[in-house]
Amino acid sequence: MKAIVQDRYGPPETLTLAEVDAPAPAADEVLVRVEAAALNAYDWHAMRGDPRMARLAMGRSKPRARIRGRDFAGRVEAVGKQVRQLRPGDAVFGDLGDANGAFAEYVCVRETLVAPMPANLTPQQAAALPLAGITALMGLSEVGQVEPGHHVLINGASGGVGTLAVQLAKVLGAAVTGVCSTRNVDLVRSLGADHVVDYTRDDFARDSRRYDVVFDLVGNRSLTALRRVLTPTGTLVLSGGGVYGGGSLIGPVKLIARGRLLAPFVRHRIVILTAAPSRQHLDTLRAHAETGRLTPVIDRTYPLHEVPEAMRYLEGEHARAKVVITV
Repeated sequence: MKAIVQDRYGPPETLTLAEVDAPAPAADEVLVRVEAAALNAYDWHAMRGDPRMARLAMGRSKPRARIRGRDFAGRVEAVGKQVRQLRPGDAVFGDLGDANGAFAEYVCVRETLVAPMPANLTPQQAAALPLAGITALMGLSEVGQVEPGHHVLINGASGGVGTLAVQLAKVLGAAVTGVCSTRNVDLVRSLGADHVVDYTRDDFARDSRRYDVVFDLVGNRSLTALRRVLTPTGTLVLSGGGVYGGGSLIGPVKLIARGRLLAPFVRHRIVILTAAPSRQHLDTLRAHAETGRLTPVIDRTYPLHEVPEAMRYLEGEHARAKVVITV
């Protein structure tokens, strides 16, 4: 099968299209013929091994996972003997987690990490949902504990997670303020944001508005600035992936580490979000999509052999919403 492989850390040029052996499903896995895959900030972090501290988990000298990509949508080709809820021919979507492997014609994935595709979405739209959608869902509902009437600020509202977070916050009954650049103001407003802050013109940290939850998806502001706009008992959720800036030792982990150190000593709740893929989260996203409450936004699509160019576009901070690969 064809797949995008990587044998050393580095820029998009280290990603190459190659013929590799097709995987075979284990007893608890399904084999999926991939129709679409989506890029996430995670993918360029894994590609470059950046921040360098992350290589302790991803592989010290080269990526442990040779094939890039996490999010996918496609059709089940075969199932392992222990699989009970899926069968060949089913349209599915999912997140491979740290195992990677979605930028390929076929993937094997545990049954617990895949779910039926939303009936009203294309494979490209469905592939855009898993990691970004689970991050938004967990950040707002589980970690942020957003309730009807809450005021929520989303820093990075036009990104892959942000565009879904705006919609999910509205589903939860919140009043939403989105922070984005000038060119994305109309997009964020069209997704349901009650207020939009153009960061090129205004600084949300100097505004008089106060928020029950601040969901930071960028990692470009200090803890002081982020806490300044919280209500006295508000919650700060940190999940900033950052953009590539030439390589770093700890990258956005610096803000997260400071948040962990400060959290026990302040009245505000400071929570570090770690998104974990699961069938339950995918089912929730499917339900919201099928009722029309959640619609993925796709910026650009690229064919499989152009993954390097797609990654270059993503990591250069030019992308908005999701970048998707067709297979």
